[in-house]
Amino acid sequence: MKKQRSISMSRLRLEQFDALVKAYADVAWRPKPSRGWLKLLREVVGRTERQQAGRLGITGPALNKAEQTEVDERITLGQLRKLADGLDCELVYALVPRRLLAQMVHEQAHSVAVREVEGVAHSMGLDRQRLVESRVNRDIEERAQELLRDRWSALWR
Repeated sequence: MKKQRSISMSRLRLEQFDALVKAYADVAWRPKPSRGWLKLLREVVGRTERQQAGRLGITGPALNKAEQTEVDERITLGQLRKLADGLDCELVYALVPRRLLAQMVHEQAHSVAVREVEGVAHSMGLDRQRLVESRVNRDIEERAQELLRDRWSALWR
């Protein structure tokens, strides 16, 4: 019973996470501004580099360097958060999977099942006990379902 509850909780967490990141998905695939968000926002509100640097208590060259490190993807989250705050913005940070995590887990279970079942089918074929392809496919699906009922950490060995 404990194992079943753990599996149910894993599936629930997976579904909840997929729902959570769905809100970020549209934004994740849009290209970022070529000159960076910091510079774009600063210019849109009409602040010069010197004015924005003064608001942040840093020098113009330091702000210029920070804006460039954002473009070069070398800026730290802490730096970006401080600079965003100076623009009266919130830094929104998320990791958005390229596909649903449920799909990723199912594909991994299927991949493991294919390796396992085809390995057995191959060795049985060597013994002249050839399996019919439809039987192999059914065995793969059954094994994938077994794997999904077990601890998912075993899928990633």
